Amino acid sequence: MNRPDGAGVLANLLAVDSVRADAERITTLVDQAGVRMERIVSWGQASPPGFWYDQDQAEWVTVLVGAALLRFEGEAQARSLRPGDHVLIAAHQRHRVEATDPDGPTIWLAVFFSEPTADPVR
Repeated sequence: MNRPDGAGVLANLLAVDSVRADAERITTLVDQAGVRMERIVSWGQASPPGFWYDQDQAEWVTVLVGAALLRFEGEAQARSLRPGDHVLIAAHQRHRVEATDPDGPTIWLAVFFSEPTADPVR
């Protein structure tokens, strides 16, 4: 029996529609206890010109399928991400997606979380 919260539901991270989507598809897989995990499917999408993500939470992201170019503010060149590549993006580290594979899906797995604060001096 499947629970209403989705626990116990079998799904495949790599399954995608074979038709190109006009917009990224974002599916929240987990959202609890300060952690959010998303599956993102891109089909050639990129950040709008001049747009930079500036997120309150840290993000660990990996490419499962496809390819992407990820640029951090202040870096001369974008980083090329292929399947298995992953990167940790600190909270408020400005970044943008320069490109994703236009010929097929790019599947990302992103985990958002709050970074620990420094322990107070005791």
